[in-house]
Amino acid sequence: MVSIVLDQVGVTLGRRAVVRDVSAEFGPGTLTAIVGPNGAGKSTLARAMLALVPVTGQIRIDGIDVAAMLRADLARRIAYVPQGQLLHWPLTVERLVGLGRLPHLAPMSRISNADTAAIERAMQRADVLHLRDRIATELSGGERARALFARALAVEAPALIVDEPLASLDPGHQIDVMDLLRAEAADGALVIAVLHDLTLAARYCDRLLLIDDGRVVACGTPAEVLTTERLCAVYGIDARVDTGGAWPTITTVGRSGR
Repeated sequence: MVSIVLDQVGVTLGRRAVVRDVSAEFGPGTLTAIVGPNGAGKSTLARAMLALVPVTGQIRIDGIDVAAMLRADLARRIAYVPQGQLLHWPLTVERLVGLGRLPHLAPMSRISNADTAAIERAMQRADVLHLRDRIATELSGGERARALFARALAVEAPALIVDEPLASLDPGHQIDVMDLLRAEAADGALVIAVLHDLTLAARYCDRLLLIDDGRVVACGTPAEVLTTERLCAVYGIDARVDTGGAWPTITTVGRSGR
């Protein structure tokens, strides 16, 4: 089990404040979506939790300041799937997934039986066992997304952060990915996903963290966060929010004021 606490976190890139005074808590067994318009600071906030960008304020993982953690310790606690990840080497899927075990290996050490078992479990969870001998660079977009998820799952970290995992996927594969994230949270993992699709976020996620211009606008359940007034203020759209079903659904009518 793992928890992440953000206390007045800020990130400045160049001369621009990208994240501003963000405070939030993330706990085990929950799937949280970070949502907001383009340029709101969503991906930067995710990277801040992985100590990939310098921050002000404090980020604590299980009470430990992330800035004081060794990279290997952080990599064993949080698995990460960045957005738009490209595959350059013609590895088999099994070898690609095996890279997820690197945080557990000492320099020059070999894959152990325990590592092999973890790789098998990850491929099974991500439904890529049948692809194990395929060359990863030759996979379709949906297959590649599942293989990259399997690599992250092979870490067997108690937390998982994924950045725009639905990009370039068709609706069916988007559902497959969200089912996988939901299953990880149901098994006790802390899962954070940067998402653009608000209806899928509302359908699958326990909580939404809505940010705009680097600041938290709202945090809570999808029904609490996704209101017509907020969608207008943050996204500049007129939208209908239907809360009569099992989860809120959003229908965009057009740009506000048009």
